[in-house]
Amino acid sequence: MAASSAALHAIVIHQKGDLRIDEVAEPVPAADEAVIDVIYGGICGSDLHYWKHGAAGESILRAPMVLGHEVVGVVRRAAPDGSGPAEGARVAVHPATPPKEYVRHPADRPNISGGGYLGSAARFPHRDGAFAHRVAMPTRMLRALPEAVDLRDAALIEPTSVAWHAVNRIGDVTDLSALVVGCGPIGLLTIAVLRARGARHITAVDLHDRPLEIAKELGADIALKQPDAADVAAIDADVVIESSGSHHGLDTAIRAATRGGVVAMVGLLPSGPQPVQVALAIAKELDLLGSFRFNDEIDEVIDALAEKRLHVSPVISHVKQWRSAEAAFAVAADPTVSSKVLLQFGRAR
Repeated sequence: MAASSAALHAIVIHQKGDLRIDEVAEPVPAADEAVIDVIYGGICGSDLHYWKHGAAGESILRAPMVLGHEVVGVVRRAAPDGSGPAEGARVAVHPATPPKEYVRHPADRPNISGGGYLGSAARFPHRDGAFAHRVAMPTRMLRALPEAVDLRDAALIEPTSVAWHAVNRIGDVTDLSALVVGCGPIGLLTIAVLRARGARHITAVDLHDRPLEIAKELGADIALKQPDAADVAAIDADVVIESSGSHHGLDTAIRAATRGGVVAMVGLLPSGPQPVQVALAIAKELDLLGSFRFNDEIDEVIDALAEKRLHVSPVISHVKQWRSAEAAFAVAADPTVSSKVLLQFGRAR
């Protein structure tokens, strides 16, 4: 089981470049909260942004904050009110929190309601994350894991749900040709999801060799490194997922999509105007779809992993002990040597 000594620790960002391992208090759960021994936590791009820049997009760090929202663990104490998984259950975490004030949005799309997220500085006081030995979590956030799901693979459930949601935004991809632009962890997991959901042919594009090698392992038929304009136009994909989070990637997506095709934009571009070929998107009558976080796709992902329809293991490149957090962040920030880096906080029972 996870660490049980008197001293508990968490991975805390204090300011740009200042990542610390801080001692924290034993969590005191509310009536609807279970206490979780965290086993694995995946380092996300947003965690890296807080570390490197003191901000993730427009979410600016104003006080020390526990990082981490991609976590799995074991229920140490069930919720006092009897809700949620029982003691000893292995669980994944859905890190979204409802907004305090209503913002108009479609009822079936709470992901765009303006709610919070674990380990986010979008609001103040900030919402602490779960890179810690032990945390108290509302049971509405917890998903019990079937025995068939390996706990290490389960650490990818949250980012895989982001990828699954992007494909859901497109719709049925059976027998379609697909392009994934940007093979960071989300892009790689999108390739795995496209393969699981019946895409006929998958092309992957990235700037580096290592992610393209993993893309092939996950089911990409073609892996292209920095293709030229002619190669991009020749892709002619039915559906495109832009996951690089750059205007160059979005421009590639628009140029590579077939006429009447669909582009799902899952990569978070910087704020402000972006120089892309919108005129070409109009002329080709492309559907440009935003894709942000996820809703209940987490349950579909868990089912697909349990049924062995979804293969994600190759995306994990490193597992580092929590005491080596800063070194792990440095590895995670280098796409030439890593994809998804996990922090290990404890061992499953």
